[in-house]
Amino acid sequence: QSYTPVDADMMLSYRESEQGRILHTGITEAGSAAAFQVVGTAYATHDLPMVPIYIFYSMFGFQRTGDQFWAAGDQLTKGFVIGATAGRTTLAGEGLQHMDGHSQVLAATNHAFVSYDPAYAYEIRHIMADGLQRMYGDAGGRDPNVMYYITVYNEPIHQPAEPENVDVEGIVKGIYNLDEHQNFGGPKAQLLASGVGVPWAREARELLARDWGVDAAVWSVTSWNELRRDGLDAEEHNYLHPTEPRRTPYVSAKLAGREGPFVASSDFDRMLPDQIRQWVPGDYHVLGADGFGFSDTRRAARRWYHIDAESMVVRTLAALADKGQVDPSVVQQAIDKYELFNCAIQGNDHAGEE
Repeated sequence: QSYTPVDADMMLSYRESEQGRILHTGITEAGSAAAFQVVGTAYATHDLPMVPIYIFYSMFGFQRTGDQFWAAGDQLTKGFVIGATAGRTTLAGEGLQHMDGHSQVLAATNHAFVSYDPAYAYEIRHIMADGLQRMYGDAGGRDPNVMYYITVYNEPIHQPAEPENVDVEGIVKGIYNLDEHQNFGGPKAQLLASGVGVPWAREARELLARDWGVDAAVWSVTSWNELRRDGLDAEEHNYLHPTEPRRTPYVSAKLAGREGPFVASSDFDRMLPDQIRQWVPGDYHVLGADGFGFSDTRRAARRWYHIDAESMVVRTLAALADKGQVDPSVVQQAIDKYELFNCAIQGNDHAGEE
């Protein structure tokens, strides 16, 4: 590059470098997926390992070019696929065709992909570091011929610093404890969430403690899909090796001994978090953004789907009522307090708070 581009002062200015390339392919998903496949197989076809990072609207990857991703898997392509603007409610105003509540579900059907739905930047750092090591370094006995699908969002959220002694293994394998119980003596609950849903779970934790005296812990589920695959692998090993020590699914081991109901929420279809149901060691309740999206504010859309913090609170209280730990009247009080049944009429009032 022997010239100064017109966007040189911008953060995302165009650059050419011997250390890498940025390809602005435009609105051409098929061409972009083809370029990703070419770069991701250069290690085999040209003996030149390259690391493609393909960034696209999440809705337009596994839906519009899903067949090309199967072809990429068949060719042992390596690289990172970044599903940007992920989730059903984070791209308000763009129309139904942009609203993604199912790309992670579709990704689960392609076993050439290791897929993640992280919440925070430090989680992405550890996931991508693991991906580089697995695909281009020592795979540690794992299949190195994989691609990593990582969903990120169009959402302005606070990015916390990485906690001290963060559970890196949990981040990579799919789940880790983000906020522990406060142990003030109230009924216990476990809140599970992924991606943009993690801040809702953390808010729900505060509301449960402040308004209802419930002591909840929060778990960041970085990969529902990987937890399911691990659970299935453990089950297959156990029934094919009946005389050997039984394997415990990772999610079961992480949640073992935890009190109270388990309540999950995400910006994806219920089908995504529901994948781990059989290995959750307790009552498991799933919230999700099923069906078509619609163009409205994020807050109104999340209230409509009943996936926001207040909805997690009510679902947790209902689960505790089922267990006889709170009176059913408390659930009704919470519904009235948060106006959960008025979302279709008063959604814009809630949206104004945004």
